[in-house]
Amino acid sequence: MISVPAAAPTRERILDAFAQLLIDQGERAATLEAVAAAAGLSKGGLLYHFGSKDALVEGMLTRLEALVADDVEQIRAAPAGPIDYLIRTSMSEGTPLDQAIAAAVRLAQGAHPLANEALDSTRRQWLAVIEETVGDPDVAEAIMLISDGLYYESTLAGPGRPAADLTSAARLDRLLAVIGRMTERPATR
Repeated sequence: MISVPAAAPTRERILDAFAQLLIDQGERAATLEAVAAAAGLSKGGLLYHFGSKDALVEGMLTRLEALVADDVEQIRAAPAGPIDYLIRTSMSEGTPLDQAIAAAVRLAQGAHPLANEALDSTRRQWLAVIEETVGDPDVAEAIMLISDGLYYESTLAGPGRPAADLTSAARLDRLLAVIGRMTERPATR
């Protein structure tokens, strides 16, 4: 049984429980009753904060939107630059953003239109920052595909393939060097 620590504010506990149920068991298992139990509440307590499962979905996607907005700010302000930040953080490490993305993916797998829109918006925001950085939409797309591949690969880490092997600094440095060559502008004569 999934349970969420009681120390978090109630709305956050509910969203954490909902996200974890979606990730671990899928949308069908993430009933209002199951979410309430995982959050340590009665169903009535859950309904006080989220009046329906649709409201719960909207709350989770609003959380994703806020986490992405914060991440975009971090990308823009990264001391080593947006590309370095994007590539070095393109691993699933169980952060709140990772959890929100994984939960939205589970909803999108069920063809939930709001989840699909939220995931599309997330990628467009990251792509926009990278395109601003490199000035070439095709190169920006290639960088995003590298980022997507790293993220996907990190979600598959498990026995025989620890995440540390996937995210080693040397490996990321080599990828960033390749990206550096992709983004070099030819010298003008």
